[in-house]
Amino acid sequence: MGFIGQHLVNGLMQGMIYSLVAVGFTLFFGVLDVIKFSHGDVLMVGVFAGLTAFFGLDALGIENPYILVIAIILFSTALMALLGIVIAKILILPLKGAPPLNILLITLMLGTLLRESVRLFYPNGSNSKAFPAILPTDSFTWGNFSLRLDSVMLFVAGAAVIVGTYTLINRTRLGLAIRAVAQDEETARTMGINFGFIVLFTFALGSAIAAFAGVMNGFYYNEINFSMGLLLGAVGFSAAIIGGLGNLYGAILGGFLFAGLQTLAAAALPFSSSYKDVFAFAVVIALMAWRPTGLIAEKAYARV
Repeated sequence: MGFIGQHLVNGLMQGMIYSLVAVGFTLFFGVLDVIKFSHGDVLMVGVFAGLTAFFGLDALGIENPYILVIAIILFSTALMALLGIVIAKILILPLKGAPPLNILLITLMLGTLLRESVRLFYPNGSNSKAFPAILPTDSFTWGNFSLRLDSVMLFVAGAAVIVGTYTLINRTRLGLAIRAVAQDEETARTMGINFGFIVLFTFALGSAIAAFAGVMNGFYYNEINFSMGLLLGAVGFSAAIIGGLGNLYGAILGGFLFAGLQTLAAAALPFSSSYKDVFAFAVVIALMAWRPTGLIAEKAYARV
């Protein structure tokens, strides 16, 4: 039971991180029908921004772990929200009328630019870096099962972000405007909704959530590298697709499903855990072939 419980905790933590990444893809696609393939690399830049904030505070002699954690999260998410706005303003909105392939390619190239910039210009950026282990490491132990306090804190924080995003989208006037633009842009403009502001806000929100997911990943594994966004971006996109691209519930379901598949491969299957990604992606491919619209298909509306 301790063995099963330990893998269950690992799966829940991974699922929360994947769900947060998938939510960003869902927001971008739901509002503007855009697949932003630089999303994983924005996450990576956010983590390195958080690490830079830690170094700056450490140089100032600030050692309080709670101040450090809050500062890392705020600096990372705020900076990536600003980056999301810049991406939307300079690259996405000007290409709104262009073929979808153009946006796909330009965001793919942007991701490469961000990744290589960190590798080349961040001090010793090509090597893995230790992320500060400043969260409490106390643990609760029952037999062979051990639950660390930092894992509980990270999971609760991730759940709070998801609940907050859901509440914003479904319970506020701003969220109503976002849903209106996602449903029918032309009618939303006619009703006086500022389309440009909604797009910029959505990209800022999605990028900030990605940064939070990256910082959460850094605190959990205590290690980051310049290529981490490649896998997290691919997994997050796969989770959004299999859950139902454009559906918030689907993004969350897809994230936990993918993590569950990885956990199953690592814990129960006879081959090495190094093949867990292969197994998870293979199952996702099969599920996509079975249900191309995802497990929870986005609602479609037609004007009559």
